Amino acid sequence: MKALIIVAVFATLGIIFFQYSRKKDLKTLFVALITFSVIISLAVVGNLTRQVMPIYLAHIMLIVVSWGGLIVYLVRDKYYWWIVFSPVVTIGLFLLLELLTGSGH
Repeated sequence: MKALIIVAVFATLGIIFFQYSRKKDLKTLFVALITFSVIISLAVVGNLTRQVMPIYLAHIMLIVVSWGGLIVYLVRDKYYWWIVFSPVVTIGLFLLLELLTGSGH
């Protein structure tokens, strides 16, 4: 599974740079790289939701959806920011639950 994730990361970087070499659009390159780093950061920060498994599973699904939003941006040049930043909802929900109920540990 880890190998598949690493292959997906490198494939996405390859697609980003292939699109740049084909179109020579520097703005698209920067937006794609920043979006890619945001998605990776949200995936790493989302590990704190692992204590509550339903929220964690929803977070993983939203990470996959946001990754798809990046691919849509690369293919169709349409940026859906609400799809890319959707994993923030699960992190916020987890933090709200921790604030209201405590950690329980």
